Amino acid sequence: MDGIQRMDHFTVVTDRLDETCAFHARLGLVDGVRPDFGVDGRWLYAEGHPVLHLVAVGTMPMPRRGALDHMAFFARGLATTLQLLRREGIAYRLLRQPRPWSTWQVFFSDPSGVEVELDFDAAETIPPALKNGQPGG
Repeated sequence: MDGIQRMDHFTVVTDRLDETCAFHARLGLVDGVRPDFGVDGRWLYAEGHPVLHLVAVGTMPMPRRGALDHMAFFARGLATTLQLLRREGIAYRLLRQPRPWSTWQVFFSDPSGVEVELDFDAAETIPPALKNGQPGG
């Protein structure tokens, strides 16, 4: 069928390239090959596909461009991810989609202020203490 087949990538403009790259690497994206566009940046890969393009700028453009609400990825390892976010002091919201889906959803912000959503299989389980999204609590 013609038309949209899947999400290809998101592009985030950031004045915190290294920090943003490291943040997403801790979540499982892998820094990989990127064409030379003449500007600094990185491509971060999931399962061999560059899903997050980071473009470095000296200062953030004003006014900010676009209206990206959030980027969402399917992920594995819900409890491990929540432990990582708590250890790093990153506040998160943990939600569960209504039935029949019951997919776990975790929302948090990256260093550039972009909201990230990670979706996990409904069958994953987590300790009750991790349901609170406040760092250290």
